[in-house]
Formats: sequence, C-alpha cells, structure tokens
Amino acid sequence: MDIKSALFVKSSATVGQCPDSNLPEYAFIGRSNVGKSSLINMLVNNKKLAMTSSKPGKTLLINHFIVNDQWHLVDLPGYGFASVPKEVRAKLEPMIKGYILQREQLTNLFLLIDCRHEAQKVDLEFMEFLGENGVPFSIVFTKSDKLGPMRVKENIEAYKQVLLEQWEELPPIFVTSSERVTGRDELLDYIEQINQTL
Repeated sequence: MDIKSALFVKSSATVGQCPDSNLPEYAFIGRSNVGKSSLINMLVNNKKLAMTSSKPGKTLLINHFIVNDQWHLVDLPGYGFASVPKEVRAKLEPMIKGYILQREQLTNLFLLIDCRHEAQKVDLEFMEFLGENGVPFSIVFTKSDKLGPMRVKENIEAYKQVLLEQWEELPPIFVTSSERVTGRDELLDYIEQINQTL
C-alpha cells in the first residue's frame, strides 16, 4: 500500500463522539511507552502525525486519522501503569472498552508489545478480554532494533509458547522497528488485504 495522505480528523472522549463515517477503522493500542506514536508515524511516513513523548500516557483521547481517504487509523490511549493520575485512569478504561466493544467500524485492533520483555500479565489479560468479546486483533512486536535478530526471534517464540497455553490459534504477528522502518510493508499490506475483502 502506498500512503498518499494521512490527516488528523478529530479527538474524541467517548465512542459516541467518534466520526460519523462508514470507513473501516484500524486501531492501535498498547501499554504506555511501547512506541505506539512512533509506529503510527512510521506507518504513514509522517514524523509529526501522532504526538510522541518520552513521558508515558500522552494519548488520553481516541484520535482518528484518515489515510488515503479510504480508512481510519485510530490511536487509542495506552493501558496499564501509565504515569497518569488515578481519576484520569478511571476515565480511560471505559473510554477504551467503549470504543473496542461498541464501534462497529473497528475492523482490526493492533496490540503493541515491546519485544524486549517477556509476556506480561496485563497484556495477556487484555488479549483474553479481546478473545472473549470476539474482537479481531493482531500482535505487533515493537522496538526490534533494540535487540539482536536471534534474541528477537527467541523472545517472540517464548511469547508464542505462553500464548499457546491459552489460545488454540494465534492471531497474526508482526515484528517492527520504527527506527529501521521494519515491518511497515507487512502491516500496510495486511490492512490493504482486509480492505479488499470488505
């Protein structure tokens, strides 16, 4: 897929405020500091599209971007232990779950995982929640440039083994690096394949 345009549409505090549109939506989510904004910017080839910050928990709203006038890329707030006040976190959970469970246009959710870490309880529980609710999702391992190729492979194999203890079948898995632009074509091709079936 060739990215010709990627524009910010709007930020929403609830699923009801999301754009009135029938376009397919591909949402990106992950724990704080997983490299979500960098990955989004790498995908659309625009370093300034999604706000990147060294401070975790920067995304606090549902952010819609329109790509090639054909589909929406949705930047969701992170989950887990963001360095945000408790009352903000209390608002984020219903916002995220509301979008994931109620937004009919959601076509696929890309769940970002830092490939340097072993499987974390909070991520596994989140996947379980997606599975129980029949939400189509893919796993995107980020920051593969921070480890050697063999180590990346070993870490992902170990992660798959943990998943197979609970899952009969694994979701699609992508390995990315925003620094090295690794995995960009694979992710965009996957989105394009899905769009062609809609």
